[in-house]
Amino acid sequence: MFTPDPIQRHAGPPASSTPVRDYLSALPPGVDGAYAVLPRSLVEAMPLPWQQQMTHLLAEFHRSFAHLGWPIYRVTPSRRERLVDLDEEQLAEVGAIMEIDADGELVYRDRAGTRIDDPENRVVLVSVLDPIPGDYANANQNTPARGFPVPHQQHPQSGPLPVQSPHQR
Repeated sequence: MFTPDPIQRHAGPPASSTPVRDYLSALPPGVDGAYAVLPRSLVEAMPLPWQQQMTHLLAEFHRSFAHLGWPIYRVTPSRRERLVDLDEEQLAEVGAIMEIDADGELVYRDRAGTRIDDPENRVVLVSVLDPIPGDYANANQNTPARGFPVPHQQHPQSGPLPVQSPHQR
């Protein structure tokens, strides 16, 4: 039926043509410039409807990219630290050494022996113990688990996605 009333426009901003890139660019937990890591213990602790939707999405993703030569990824929990704040073992992990030169000055060098300029502002990734327990039984509760602080960083909200049966095409 035709109505002479104007069509109402959507109140929010226009939908993005790159929603995943937009969301991941905000660097939510587990994301860096190249990878998005989902701790398996948290994914397996999600509510059942979430797990079902995630399974459909992952299955479609893996079907689409199964032809690529997938390596086995080694994920190491890490944190950012200034080079000058590292101990000898951590320096070795990131491929650096600290020594006193002939003038008595403290210098940092990389694996090739090249002097590292401005070590006070050089930030590197250093491995840490994984702060997410493997048996994260209360992962879907609203309170921080086992004394972990609530993150203060805000991340873009994702909207609900329609569930499509994998058999529909």
